[in-house]
Amino acid sequence: MECGVARLKTLRPRLVLQSNRLTVAAEPSWRSGKTSTQRGYGYRWQQARERYLLDNPLCVYCARKGMTTAASVVDHIVAHQGNPDLFWNQANWQALCKPCHDSEKQREEAAAGQRGR
Repeated sequence: MECGVARLKTLRPRLVLQSNRLTVAAEPSWRSGKTSTQRGYGYRWQQARERYLLDNPLCVYCARKGMTTAASVVDHIVAHQGNPDLFWNQANWQALCKPCHDSEKQREEAAAGQRGR
């Protein structure tokens, strides 16, 4: 029994060390604490998104793979991070299906974030 107690005492400093690593966080995101409308995705965006999808109905990622898939998301090619000029620049928009937006595009952005560090 005593051996078990001694072992727990030796593990404690390691656990504290691990928790300290987890508390080191990146700066808060530009979108922290903001509603979607405050981030620019209000009525004006919904109208622009609808028009864009009418003109660009197919997912560009699927098209690159030779597939035809309806787009449902207007994605910012370069993350705008709250910059209204980049946000509203239609040359920075692309039509994606939700699966491509939520998987491939997110992986690309995560990889770009890792390279930018």
